[in-house]
Amino acid sequence: MPGMEGKIMAMDRKVLSWAFYDWANSAYATVVMAGFFPVFFKQYWAAGLTTGESTFALGVANSLASVLIALCAPLLGAIADRAGARKRLLLFFTVLGVSATASLYLVAQGEYLVAVAFYVVATLGFMGGNLFYDSLIVEVASEDRFDRVSAWGYALGYLGGGLLFAVLVAMAVFPQRFGFDDASQVVRLSFLAVAVWWMVFSLPVLLFVREAPPAASSLGAAVRAGLRQLVDTFHHLRQMRVVMLFLAAYWLYIDGVDTIIRMAVDYGLSLGFSSNDLITALLITQFIGFPAAIVFGRIGERFGTKTGIFIAIAVYMVVTVWAAFIDSVAGFYQIAVVIGLVQGGIQSLSRALYARLIPPDKTAEFFGFYNMLGKFAAVIGPVMMGWVALLTGSARFSVLALLVLFVLGAMLLYFVDVEKGRGLRRGL
Repeated sequence: MPGMEGKIMAMDRKVLSWAFYDWANSAYATVVMAGFFPVFFKQYWAAGLTTGESTFALGVANSLASVLIALCAPLLGAIADRAGARKRLLLFFTVLGVSATASLYLVAQGEYLVAVAFYVVATLGFMGGNLFYDSLIVEVASEDRFDRVSAWGYALGYLGGGLLFAVLVAMAVFPQRFGFDDASQVVRLSFLAVAVWWMVFSLPVLLFVREAPPAASSLGAAVRAGLRQLVDTFHHLRQMRVVMLFLAAYWLYIDGVDTIIRMAVDYGLSLGFSSNDLITALLITQFIGFPAAIVFGRIGERFGTKTGIFIAIAVYMVVTVWAAFIDSVAGFYQIAVVIGLVQGGIQSLSRALYARLIPPDKTAEFFGFYNMLGKFAAVIGPVMMGWVALLTGSARFSVLALLVLFVLGAMLLYFVDVEKGRGLRRGL
């Protein structure tokens, strides 16, 4: 049937176009946020500051960006739903992030305040873009394909970010072989490379993914309707107990996941491992994450999305205990492999499960709440780790504190009635 084949091909093009945004913006998350910016900030832009001062400046930058987008996300999402403007806002935040990332190339040594300003704006672009990217999943896939499609997004993100990071790391380690004087030139060039990569691979979702027509006739009407929608959502919270229960569970277990992501380098350094060892571990996680995320999408389809998340949480529990007893770089690499097996899976299946629970005409708004909690994640975990380290005097024991987050998150997730949530989703 030629007509049916054409529909399948068009559907697959939409899915691939949507998923490639993860390939696009993961370059920023991997190369800039997790990779080069923290090191280059301390050694180049903030070279005149003490270690404590530079750490404080970077911490403030990350917190400021997270708080700003977290506070705005639900309202922006509600307005986007009413105005049919998810793609336009995705374009706005993408251009914002790309422009600020490219501008880091121009920042001279010692200008740490300028670097912080561009970094905050770039991170706002990254996080704001994710809000509208996530909400477009309902436009490219039917409910029964959410697991697989969400997994493909994360899988391509791990692969794309990892490939670009691997190339840039090789250039930074051997700058003369690539025609550069030193590694600092490569790192500065990497900001331009990420900006170009991010913009170019964002084009498919902007060109080939369509969204539902607007419910409001003008921007002013969309803002008013968005505000009314947000108020209406809060009034109906009692009817959406399943959604709120999932969000509470998600906040707990994703706090544990994000804490491991953010504290892994610090933990490795405290055990005496070199920065090269830690970068290698990061690359291992990236490339393992590509096929593993796809596999988790299939697990979600076959055994249930909640089951897939439970499997990932169980693995993270094992990892936290294992990490407390590693004493070699080889052990650190092995943990990187195991984390790579589940990190993309727990993220992709969480997004897919949430998409099944929320009203289809309010996806941007509800993903605003989802992303808001995501931005406030890794708040409890680091404090718990620091408190335990202070009491015990050992970084090894501090990582065990994360078990609390995974256990409580799994307990709340157990009581999430997906079928009831899907029924409410259709009725709201």
